[in-house]
Amino acid sequence: MKQNLFLLVFLTLSAKFAVAQTSIKGIVKGANGITIPNATIKIRGTNIAAIADVDGAFTIDAKQQPPFYIQVSSVGYKPQDFQVLALQDTPLELVLVENTLLDEIVVTSRRRSEVLQDVPIPITVIGGHAAENAGAFNVNRLKELVPSVQLYASNARNTTLNIRGLGSTFGLTNDGIDPGVGFYVDGVYHARPAATSTDFLDIEQIEVIRGPQGTLFGKNTTAGAFNITTTKPTQTPTAKVEMSVGNYNFIQAKTSVSGGVAKNLAAKISISGTQRDGTIWNTLEERKYSGHNNLGFKGQLYFTPSDRLKILLSGDVSVQHPAGYPLVIAGVTTTERSAYRQYAQIVSDLGYQQPKIDPFSREINTNTPWRHNQSIGGLSLNVDYKIGNGTLTSTTAWRFWNWDPTNDRDFSQLSALTKSQGNSRHDQYSQEVRYAGNIAEKLSGVIGVFALAQNLQGLDQTEEVGKDQWRFVQTSNTGSQALYATPGLLDGFGIKTNSTIKSLSAAIFGQADWEIVEHLHVLPGLRFTYDKKDVDYNRNTYGGLQTTDAALLALKAAVYSNQEFATNVSNKNLSGNITVSYRPTQKLNVFGTFSTGYKPVGVNVGGLPTTANGQADLSLAVVKPEYVEHYELGLKTKPFKGAILNVTAFNTDIKDYQTNVQSPQLGVNRGYLANAEKVNVKGLEIDGTYQLEQFLTLNAALAYLDGKYVKFTNAPLPLEETGHTEIINGVATQVAFKDASGGRLPGISKWNVSGGAEFSNPGNLATKPGRYFIAGDASYRSTYSSNPTPSKVLNVQGYALLNARLGFRSEKFSVFVWSRNLTNKNYYEQLQAAAGNSGLYAGVLGDPRTYGATFRYSF
Repeated sequence: MKQNLFLLVFLTLSAKFAVAQTSIKGIVKGANGITIPNATIKIRGTNIAAIADVDGAFTIDAKQQPPFYIQVSSVGYKPQDFQVLALQDTPLELVLVENTLLDEIVVTSRRRSEVLQDVPIPITVIGGHAAENAGAFNVNRLKELVPSVQLYASNARNTTLNIRGLGSTFGLTNDGIDPGVGFYVDGVYHARPAATSTDFLDIEQIEVIRGPQGTLFGKNTTAGAFNITTTKPTQTPTAKVEMSVGNYNFIQAKTSVSGGVAKNLAAKISISGTQRDGTIWNTLEERKYSGHNNLGFKGQLYFTPSDRLKILLSGDVSVQHPAGYPLVIAGVTTTERSAYRQYAQIVSDLGYQQPKIDPFSREINTNTPWRHNQSIGGLSLNVDYKIGNGTLTSTTAWRFWNWDPTNDRDFSQLSALTKSQGNSRHDQYSQEVRYAGNIAEKLSGVIGVFALAQNLQGLDQTEEVGKDQWRFVQTSNTGSQALYATPGLLDGFGIKTNSTIKSLSAAIFGQADWEIVEHLHVLPGLRFTYDKKDVDYNRNTYGGLQTTDAALLALKAAVYSNQEFATNVSNKNLSGNITVSYRPTQKLNVFGTFSTGYKPVGVNVGGLPTTANGQADLSLAVVKPEYVEHYELGLKTKPFKGAILNVTAFNTDIKDYQTNVQSPQLGVNRGYLANAEKVNVKGLEIDGTYQLEQFLTLNAALAYLDGKYVKFTNAPLPLEETGHTEIINGVATQVAFKDASGGRLPGISKWNVSGGAEFSNPGNLATKPGRYFIAGDASYRSTYSSNPTPSKVLNVQGYALLNARLGFRSEKFSVFVWSRNLTNKNYYEQLQAAAGNSGLYAGVLGDPRTYGATFRYSF
C-alpha cells in the first residue's frame, strides 16, 4: 500500500515537473521599452496560444521540448517569430517593432532587402495594411497617394501608366509600343497595361520607384517601376476573410487560406470577387454602364527545404466582365472645316437633334452595347538560393491576356461609327536570373540576365460604320461627293484586321555599390539590350453596297481600304547610370544620379494614314526608339524622431519621344504612333511623413512637373484646327500637321499634391482590445492637356478629391466605414476627339462619391 502511494506521489510530481519544464513565461514590449498589453502568443505549427495581460506578461505551455518557435503579434506591430532553444527560469523579453515605423521600412527595389531611407533612389512605399484600410483599393488609387504617378484609362486596354509624365503613350493604346514603366508582381514583369485593372490579392507592399532603373530590373524602365510583393504561404494554418459593401450595390469578398501541407511545404489559396452597378445610364438601352464584375484567384506553393533554398510556385487568373466603360459626350467645338462639315450641320442634315451636352448627368444614348471583357493570368516559378553573401534568383513566368471589347465610337445614337472591337490575345514568356549580395566588405551589387518573348495577336479586330456615316465623310453635296448619299453605300461597311507582333527582348544588366571611403558610395550600372520585332499586318474591308461602279468603289475606299504589310526591325542599346551617395549619419542621405535609358523600336498596328493615291503610308509603319538622358539630385533626411523629409529634383530629356496621335482619317480611328523629335520633363518632388507613436500618422507629398515638347515639328492638328489651310506656293492648301514645339505634354499637371492623416486610440469593441481610428486623405491635380497636341478644348480642369475612413481594428478583426470622393466632385479623367475630328469630343468621367463598410477577420 505504501509502495503504491509512493509511486502515485512520484508520478504526480513528475508530471508537474514535466509540465513545468515546457511552460514559458515572458513579457512583450515595444521598441521603446513600454509593455504591450493583450498581445497574442502562439506556438508555431500548433493551436496552442495565450494572451498577454494588461502589463504585457504571459505564460504559455508549449507542450514540447525546444527547439520551437513562438509567434507574437499585436495590432499595430509587425508579427514576429522568436526561436526558443532552451527553457529558462527568468521570463523571456520579446520585443515587437511598430507596424508603421517609417524609418524601418524595408524595400527590395535594388533586388535585395534594404532600409528605405538608405536607398539612393526616390521611392514611395504603400504598405499592404495601408492599402487594405483604404477601402476598395486598386492601382488607380495610387495616383491619389503618389503625386508623381499618372494613371488614365478609358478601359483596361487603353490604360496609360506614367511616372513623372513619362512611360506610355497618352490616350488610345497602340499595341506596337512597349511601356516605359515596369510593372512587377513578385518579380514577374507584366507587359500589358491591363494588368493594372485587376483587384489586388494579399498585397504585402507596393514600391513606386521613380526614374530610369534599367540596371536593376529585367525590362527597360525608362520612367520608373511598380514593384509589388504579395504575402507568401505560411506553415502555420492561417485564414483571412473580408467583406465590403457600398452604394451602387457594391459588394466585394476576399478570402485567403494558408498552411502547411507537408514538411517544409506550405500552400495558400486566395479568391476575390467584386461587383458594382454602373454609374452611367444609357437612355436608349435602359441599362447602367461603368460597373464592375470581377473574379480573381491565386494559388501558391512555397517549398523551403533549408535556410538556403526557397522555391515559390504561383498561379493566378482574373476574369472581368464589367458593364462596359463608355465615354460621355463632353462638348462640340467648331473646327476650321467648311460650315458644311461642322458637327452641328451634319447632325441636322441627318434629321437628329443636337446632342445633349450635360456630361455629369451621367447619361448616354449610344446604340451599340459597350463590352470590355478580359481574362488575365499566368504561372511563375521563383527560386532563391543563398550562395556566399548573396542570393541567386531565378524567375520563370508565362502570362496571358485575352481582350474582347465592343465600343460605340461615335458616342451617340447616330449610326455613324457604330462598332469598334480591338480583340486581342497576348502571351508572354520571361526568364530572369540574377545574383545580388555583398561581394566584399565595401562592395555589393546585382548582376543579371533577362529575356522576354511576346506574341501579341489582333484577332479579327473590327471597325464598322452605319447608315449615317456618309454625311460625316461627305465634303460637299456636289460632283462625285453627292454619290455618298447613295442608299446603302456605307451601311455595315467595315474592316477586319488580323495582326501579329512577335517580339524578343534580351538584356544583361548589373549595378555595384562601392563605399570608396567611409560614408561615400559610388554606384555605377550598365545595361546591354537587344530587341527584335516581327510584324504581320493584314486588313480587309467588308460589307456596304456591293457594286462594280468605279466611282462608288472609290468613295468607299476613301473611308476604308485594304492594308497589308510585313516588317521586322531590331536594335541594340548600351545604357547605364552612375550614382554618388553620401551618408554621413543615419539621418542623412544625399545622392546624385546621371543615367541614360532606352525604349525599344515601335510598330504601328492600328491602321496607317493613307497617301494622296490612297495607299497606306508605310513610312509610318516603324517608330524609332526613344533615348533618355536623366539627371537627378536627392536628399533623404530624418530631421527628428518619427519624421522623414525627402526632396528630389530631376531633369529628363528624351530624343525621338514615342507618342500616339489622332488622325482625321477614319481608317486610323485608334490613332497611330509617331516620334516627337525631343521632349523635356523637369520637376521637384517633396514628401514627408510624421508618426507619433501609434496615435498619429501624417503624410504629405508635392510634385511640380513641367513637361514640354522641345521640338515636335510634325504634330497632328488639334481638334479645333482640323481643316486648317495655309498659303503654300501661292495656293491655299489644307494641312494636317503643325509645329507643336514648346507645347506641353499630355497628361501632366504642373502641380500635384497629396496628403493624409490618421489618428488612432486604444480601446475595446465589446471585449476585444484594439484601436479606434479616423483617417482621411486628399489629393489635388492642376489642369492638364488631354491631347497629343495642345488644344484649346481638350484640357482637363484641375480637381481635388477627398477620401475618409472611420473604424476599429484589432489583431484579429477590423471593421470600418469609408468614402471615396467624399465631396462628390464632378471631374474628367480624360477627354478625346471622336473619330473623324468633326468637332465632337467625349470624356472619361471620374467616379462619383462612393461609400461603404468593410469587415475583415483573420484566424
